Amino acid sequence: MKYGFWLPIFGGWLRNVEDEKMPPTFAYAQEVIQKAEKWGYDTTLIAELYLNDIKGPEHDSLEAWTTAAALAAVTEKIEIMTAVRPGFHNPAVTAKMAANIDQISKGRFTLNVVSAWWEEEARQYGGIFTEHDARYDRTEEFIEVLKGLWEKETFTYQGSFYQLSNTHLHPKPVQKPNPILYAGGESPRGKETIAKHCDAYVMHGGTAYEITRKVDDMKKLRASFQAKPFQSFGMAAYIVCRETEAEVQQELERITHLKESSAYSGYKDFTTKSQLEQKLELYDYSVSNRGLRPNLIGTPEQIADKILQYEEAGLDLLLLQFSPQLEEMERFSKQVMPLVEEKRKDIVKESTHS
Repeated sequence: MKYGFWLPIFGGWLRNVEDEKMPPTFAYAQEVIQKAEKWGYDTTLIAELYLNDIKGPEHDSLEAWTTAAALAAVTEKIEIMTAVRPGFHNPAVTAKMAANIDQISKGRFTLNVVSAWWEEEARQYGGIFTEHDARYDRTEEFIEVLKGLWEKETFTYQGSFYQLSNTHLHPKPVQKPNPILYAGGESPRGKETIAKHCDAYVMHGGTAYEITRKVDDMKKLRASFQAKPFQSFGMAAYIVCRETEAEVQQELERITHLKESSAYSGYKDFTTKSQLEQKLELYDYSVSNRGLRPNLIGTPEQIADKILQYEEAGLDLLLLQFSPQLEEMERFSKQVMPLVEEKRKDIVKESTHS
């Protein structure tokens, strides 16, 4: 299992807690990622939103791509996965920027392709926002332009949304044939685009049984397009790790106790402009990215057991959220990661002796 974390660019992940002691500053982001490298984390995901969806649009947040470039220069081994939304970007310029950051990082830059859901943000920032399936039509062309520019000496493209003629892109990315393209989607149209064009599939939680089914379904869909197998299957999750069950429940109550605030301003757009597989409740929305659904909540022993179940279900990457970030990331790295490894070794021993 690889362990990743969402970079704290919004001031936290909890809509019901005002001050999580996680300032949305580059200094804090740099401290988090550099310590994460020392603690054994493999990747970080930098979300891309121009408005603060967690604390409310009037609050500070960091811009994803400039943050990614700066962090690439002050890290050594961690993968930097940055979200990109086609409705806000020129694909040729994006390909150039991504190749440049991949060069800066010596091959550690990857993309999380997101088709976007927040109509109000698009209005404020001049983004292109269309009906759900039409967004994926644009996304497919966007990815075709990225890959064409990264792989070919010169690239010409005539699509419905983008047109290029004998375009040069140099230097190329370090990664061949392209930086890894991650994506998540739950609608049939979204899954089709991901299976056709992306390299890795990321999910927003569910039980181990549900994840097993999703992984199997995406493998079959991928094979139907005669594409190479996915490089990775990941899942987003929020961690609540405590020594006792009573402490776990106390923390869970603290973070999910609903309060009226501007932090819920994007709720309507998220639930009506996306095609979600399951109905979203306010309880789920209280923590960013439906992080409570995987139920990685409990004592270190309980969480380690659940991680191994997800590993058995086909996951090889966890994209985790913590609050407060530094303290809880360190706790997880010291109390849960080694325990997972120990339990995995015990399972292997038992299987060899049986």
